[in-house]
Amino acid sequence: MDFNELRLKSGLLRGIADRGYRKMTAVQEQTLAVTLRGKDVTVQSQTGTGKTAAFLITLLERMNHNSTSQREKALIIVPTRELAVQIEAETRSLNRHMDYAIGSFFGGVGYDRQLTMLKNGLDIIIGTPGRLLDLSSRGHLSLRDIKFLVIDEADRLFDMGFLSDIKKLIKQMPPRNNRHTMLFSATLNRVSRKLAAEHLNHPVQIEITPDKLTVDEIIQEIYHVQSHIKLNLMLGILKAQSPQNALIFTNMRHAAFRLSKKLQLNGYSSQHLTGELPQKQRLNVIDNFRAGKFGILVATDVAARGLQIDGLEMVINYDLPQDCENYVHRIGRTARAGNTGKAISLASEGTTDQLQAIETFIGMKIPVLAADYELFDTDLSEGFRIEKRNQKTGPNNGFSYNSSKKISRNNGRRQGRKYARADSDSFRSQ
Repeated sequence: MDFNELRLKSGLLRGIADRGYRKMTAVQEQTLAVTLRGKDVTVQSQTGTGKTAAFLITLLERMNHNSTSQREKALIIVPTRELAVQIEAETRSLNRHMDYAIGSFFGGVGYDRQLTMLKNGLDIIIGTPGRLLDLSSRGHLSLRDIKFLVIDEADRLFDMGFLSDIKKLIKQMPPRNNRHTMLFSATLNRVSRKLAAEHLNHPVQIEITPDKLTVDEIIQEIYHVQSHIKLNLMLGILKAQSPQNALIFTNMRHAAFRLSKKLQLNGYSSQHLTGELPQKQRLNVIDNFRAGKFGILVATDVAARGLQIDGLEMVINYDLPQDCENYVHRIGRTARAGNTGKAISLASEGTTDQLQAIETFIGMKIPVLAADYELFDTDLSEGFRIEKRNQKTGPNNGFSYNSSKKISRNNGRRQGRKYARADSDSFRSQ
């Protein structure tokens, strides 16, 4: 269904067109059919399916903004600062031809700018539970006039221990029959359903079934390769396919750092994103990646949910995720909003159970490609020692390399011939 078939405000339709949206995704079509009529919903949907646009279009269409005195306010509660920033950016894009005042609120930064935004007045407030509750308890944020409430990624909010904070925030808002509430979650578990029963007004339940969770436009491929030459294979893939940008996932934060540095030593512009980075640095890394200031981001699953990068060409699972659901979260970073994308996974020895769980969850066998010797490339970082420095700040986030063992390029080329003899056939049948 085309967005133009909806009778939306002209400014909103222009914003939708500017974002390049035309055809609605399944979650958008099903959600908007209900929420544009003012009904509460609980929606089971993974990231990457267009759910953010679904609730933002609802808010921008239904909120009354005829005059300053009559404006209705909306609150969007999210689990992480990164997601708050991303939703604020998406809201501003859709709001380009309208005049709603928008702001995001989260911890790890000073209060001055956030207090100024509240003093000037906001229509749409996006924030994490801790900072919202803090501002409310200090008397800076009033929730009495919240007419629209969105709880996004509810399962993550509950997993992070925010359930009691969310209930405290809801108690300060108008009763559920005087408030339009939308709850979105990757899974509608017992906690989500109980919260909906207590605080939503006869919600309509929408579920995007598991066979729809993997975006059809994603080309999925997997290579079986021995772990000690996995980097050589990935370097060859990057060289052969030359993606404009790529998001690479590892399971451990120290592995993300080391892999990013190794990519730099091989001539790639790369940064890493993990939970231990200071908040300001994390946001700076994400902003620079979005702006195309570097081409490869190596991340742990802290970036798997909610991270929206327009036009991301490739996702690489350098490590297969331990949780099969995270596979869907990871590859959903590409092929967003109807675009195409590619997801490549590298399966090493000992990952048979993980791969079987992933394929069972997504309901398909991931096509296996042969890791022929021509595809392996020389790792020019071999011989470098990457080590952590004592200080926690400074260049490279407190890390440095010791290059005293640097290999020559000629030695590196000879090294490459060794990888050309690598036999990965034994892993293809896993």
